[in-house]
Amino acid sequence: MMVEFYRGVWVVAYRELLRLLQERSRMLSSLAFPLMFLAVFGAGFNRIVGPMAQNVDFIQFMYPGILSMTILMSSMFSGMSIVWDREFGFLKEIMVAPISRTGIVLGKAIGGSITAIVQGSILLILAPLVGISLTVLLVVKFLGIALLLALSLSGFGILVATRMRSQQGFQMVMQLLIFPLIFLSGVFFPVDNVSPWLQVIAKINPLTYGVDAVRQVFLNGNLAASSLTDLANSGIGVTVNGHRMGIVEDVLIILALGTVLLSSAVWSFSRQE
Repeated sequence: MMVEFYRGVWVVAYRELLRLLQERSRMLSSLAFPLMFLAVFGAGFNRIVGPMAQNVDFIQFMYPGILSMTILMSSMFSGMSIVWDREFGFLKEIMVAPISRTGIVLGKAIGGSITAIVQGSILLILAPLVGISLTVLLVVKFLGIALLLALSLSGFGILVATRMRSQQGFQMVMQLLIFPLIFLSGVFFPVDNVSPWLQVIAKINPLTYGVDAVRQVFLNGNLAASSLTDLANSGIGVTVNGHRMGIVEDVLIILALGTVLLSSAVWSFSRQE
């Protein structure tokens, strides 16, 4: 029974991956947006903003956030396949297949997550250009965090998609959700150095902890101990009730969030279909 379940999950996920390979324009467009931000904001404001901390300039600060942003955008739009399948009648064929509703949602989420990780990993080639050295351990840590973050956000996208009946409506809602999540997650500024009311909003934003975890992985792996101390004192990071969040704590929040969002997506999909 479990073998059939996992096989069904893989079939759904594999179909999502095939769609990525067939729609190369989708991959190019999803990469163009973060590259534009990195070029315009990074190159444009690097001299104006100046160093964020010792041995950390604005581009190096922003680069991990751009990786997280790429994962966010690709993951949340993974729900588009549900809306597309519903509009063109393919979803009915999936529903009558010998696979549970949970398996369909997990397959969609896994396929969307792999797509997001592939797109985020492509941007790793830019790391040397912004002064960040890559190691095998750093890449492994990044991929682990990226997988958890992508699964969580794919669950969010699927949850929204279960309530949508048109691709246009889904895209409008995604745009309304994605931009606040991006700009209030610490991609472009340290969340601890803004107004108190803005800090509150940023710290209830789930993407904030994903950005913080990815940023710590990249910066901690490229800075000396003295620079790390200066980094902690500069306000770069996320502080909750006076405690500076570590990578493990950020990952636990992402894991809890992913569990809630995927469970909610399964429940909503079962109720709607």
